[in-house]
Amino acid sequence: MGTMVTLGDAGCFTVRQDPGRPYRGCMMNGKLYPFGKIERTEDCYKCSCTKNEMECCSNFHSRASYDKEKCKVVIDKKRCDYDVVMKDDPSKRCVSYSRVG
Repeated sequence: MGTMVTLGDAGCFTVRQDPGRPYRGCMMNGKLYPFGKIERTEDCYKCSCTKNEMECCSNFHSRASYDKEKCKVVIDKKRCDYDVVMKDDPSKRCVSYSRVG
C-alpha cells in the first residue's frame, strides 16, 4: 500500500496497516521502512511505523504566501526544502513570501 501526499501544506497523515496481514515494517511509495522512528523518508517525511499504522509529518515548511502568477516552487529533496523562484527566470528568487511551520 502506498500513499502520495502533496508536499505543500501536507502537515501530517496516517496510513493504517491491513489487520491480520504479517508486516516487517511499513510501506510508503513502494519502499519498506522498518518499525520504529524514521527520521527522514525519501519524500522528506518524519515517520513512526508500528504494526498498526504509519504516522508521518512533512519535514517541509508549509507555504503561506507567494505571488503564484510570477513565482513557482522548486522542491529539493536532498535538502528537504524548497525555493520560491521567478517563473520566467528560475535563477532569481521571489522576494516576498512567507513560511509557516
